[in-house]
Amino acid sequence: MVITFTTVITIIKKIIDVSIVWLIFYIILKNIRNSVKLTLLFKGVVFVIVVKLISDWCGFTTVGLILEYVIMYGPLALIVIFQPEIRNILEQLGRNQLLGRHKVLTVDERERLVYEIVNAMDYLRKQRIGALIVIERDISLGNYIDKAKKIYADISSDLLISIFFPNNPLHDGGVIIQGNRITCAGAVFPTSSNSKLNKRLGTRHRAALGIAEETDAISLVVSEETGRLSIAVKGELFYNLSLDDVRMMLIDELRPKSDSDYEEDLDEEEIYEENN
Repeated sequence: MVITFTTVITIIKKIIDVSIVWLIFYIILKNIRNSVKLTLLFKGVVFVIVVKLISDWCGFTTVGLILEYVIMYGPLALIVIFQPEIRNILEQLGRNQLLGRHKVLTVDERERLVYEIVNAMDYLRKQRIGALIVIERDISLGNYIDKAKKIYADISSDLLISIFFPNNPLHDGGVIIQGNRITCAGAVFPTSSNSKLNKRLGTRHRAALGIAEETDAISLVVSEETGRLSIAVKGELFYNLSLDDVRMMLIDELRPKSDSDYEEDLDEEEIYEENN
């Protein structure tokens, strides 16, 4: 077999073609993983496909016919129902998320971020001052930032306390943190409709869980009634945490996931334990 230049070009084109398809699948699966609703949607689609294959294999005519209609008209219904999630994914691609849109914090910057947030939450819980602090990660919170009061200030516990102090116009909204800066205050988030959520929990907790279900953000809540601390992350609400629990969860969630940074973060934890 003679390998010509044309053959080599054809092979390269096929490799690029397959690579692009796999890249698209990777982006889709990555965004599905970061959204609770899209994860459930993906599981539902897989379930329908599996049942359709089983019905065809077993010769279930009625079930197969119904599933054919579901598969035929289902995509249109899903586009209408999940239009906000699809729009968010397209916006993330438009912001070039793959090229590293967010600033990567150093160990010192992450340590200071955790320190300032924990100090603010400690004061707020003692004074029974309600607060909602949301930390943006990979998924953009630009939609909520655009509708909130812009601040763009360095993170500090004093500023966080001032924002949530009673009678402050921004007291009832949430604060969004990007990197190590407070981007905005007075942000309004979607409330969770999770039926398993304790009915005694108020709007702040439902908003914290709602944004954690929609995105990969970290939401921290101080209850105005009880002073209890909570964290919502990855579609789950962790209620009534101690200050140390909040600190350790923040350190763990803010830690870079790449292996190259793992040893550096281990050193960070050792230094922190020695200083405390």
